[in-house]
Amino acid sequence: MRIVHVLNHVRQIGNGIVNITVDLACAQAAAGHEVTVVSMGGEFAALLEARGVRHVRIDQTRRPRTLWRAHRAFGRLLRDVSPDIVHVHMVTALILVMLHRPFARWRVVASVHNEFQRSSNLMGWADRVIAMSTDGVERLVARGIARAKLTSIRNAVLGGVRDPSAATTRAQLVHPAIVTVSGVYERKGIGDLIAAFTRIAPTHPDTHCYIVGDGPDRARYEAEVSASPVADRVHFEGFRADAGSYLRAADLFVLASHAEAGGLVLGEARAAGCAIIATGIDGTPELLDQGRAGILVPVKDSTALAATIDRLLRDPEERERWRAAARTGLDDLSILRQHREVITVYETALRR
Repeated sequence: MRIVHVLNHVRQIGNGIVNITVDLACAQAAAGHEVTVVSMGGEFAALLEARGVRHVRIDQTRRPRTLWRAHRAFGRLLRDVSPDIVHVHMVTALILVMLHRPFARWRVVASVHNEFQRSSNLMGWADRVIAMSTDGVERLVARGIARAKLTSIRNAVLGGVRDPSAATTRAQLVHPAIVTVSGVYERKGIGDLIAAFTRIAPTHPDTHCYIVGDGPDRARYEAEVSASPVADRVHFEGFRADAGSYLRAADLFVLASHAEAGGLVLGEARAAGCAIIATGIDGTPELLDQGRAGILVPVKDSTALAATIDRLLRDPEERERWRAAARTGLDDLSILRQHREVITVYETALRR
């Protein structure tokens, strides 16, 4: 099968869309498919080429002249590759591809990585649509995408080219250590985590909080923390390519997102054997086996989050039970499972 993946970039900055596309493309190439990834480039381009995946640089930045050049470049690429499947991962990519769709024999598959964005409705133009969870399927149906087009496929992290599970290094943290690995955006619940930590800090004076990641709201949160009583105990680590070392060193892993379609980091935290606390929103319950592999707390509720953190800090035995629970059922996190399910979607699209 000739497959073309299209996304914005392949930079190594902790972007989940990029990470899963790189793993999936490499798994497809390893299975004998002819795979091309189209993006404006980045550090993963060399890895893709080394694994037998062709990378083609096309800038899809939303500027009129750039988009016109991208449109023409896509036309040349599609004539050259003559794909069976074009798998798009962003709305701009879908629009550019669909301009070449009339009379073409290839089929378009769209992955909706952020179904909470209004523009994701446009992904319904594709022949088949992949959501990150069954919850995501239901929300996309409610927004007008035909159920017959939709399939739920959970993200996976184990066995891919970026698989962090084989590494053993641990970050040097002050313990007990609460860790989150996340983009620093308001929707990731960073403010809720800081509020919860501030609440429990007086009764857990040795505990530190590590925020691993970067984003547009970082400066605001850093300013808030610097003016708070926990300024010396909340650490903004920025993006780290070795984020897994923080997971392996964590006493607790927290993901307080307000929206989270299918966070790869939850799978990475499970593989690292973290005791996990996460908001029960969107696709998170499925990634945590409906609360059996991690504790689910209400979204935007820093009081409930603080109470759960406090409970686990006070009870090392419960923390160990949740560590063991996180490592149970990891076969479902295999990239080969995800690869097989995606290929089935492609085959369904081609039968139309």
